[in-house]
Amino acid sequence: MSLATIILAAGASNRLGGQPKQLLTQDGTSLIQRIVQTALSLKAGPVIVVLGANQSLIQPVIQHLPVQLVTNPNWQEGLASSLHAGLTSLTDTSIESFLVLLTDQPFVTVDLLQKVINTQQQTGKGIVACRYGNPDHLGVPALFSISYRSTFMQLSGDVGARKLIQQHADDCAEVAFDLGTIDLDTWADVEKWQGGPGAGVSIDWKA
Repeated sequence: MSLATIILAAGASNRLGGQPKQLLTQDGTSLIQRIVQTALSLKAGPVIVVLGANQSLIQPVIQHLPVQLVTNPNWQEGLASSLHAGLTSLTDTSIESFLVLLTDQPFVTVDLLQKVINTQQQTGKGIVACRYGNPDHLGVPALFSISYRSTFMQLSGDVGARKLIQQHADDCAEVAFDLGTIDLDTWADVEKWQGGPGAGVSIDWKA
């Protein structure tokens, strides 16, 4: 299967006071580096990183890596605009499917993504999403057949893959990802992730 990976990294991290969550670090590795390296380790096809807010800070951290950097000038419009930018940049007509990843899910692993890919191959479903949360739901990381590209292009506002997954539940297989509930939207999330206030977390950024 010819697969592309689209990493959405254009947000402004408003709930972190505007300090870019993409540059949160653990053990010297930033979140953006971690998710990019995870995607590259699949060795499954092109990796596209969509940047927007704080691009001048984030781009130098990953520009040496073999990824395609895409600028979303409309990042303030929300997730849909970043999905549009990533999919528009996908010009390889041999691509059959694409993965959608975020930067703020620190427990995404190569094994998880490979399981998502394997599930698509085993079930033949057009979508494979991860199940997590309480109450649980299906969300990203998620894989989509390229046939859903035009549907994504019709989304608008701060709407992402989850809505499309809900709309096409009959064509969706799932993979359990209990740690998918941990995303880093607020400083409370960061502290919980790190095991306590200020424990081992740093921000690599300059105003």
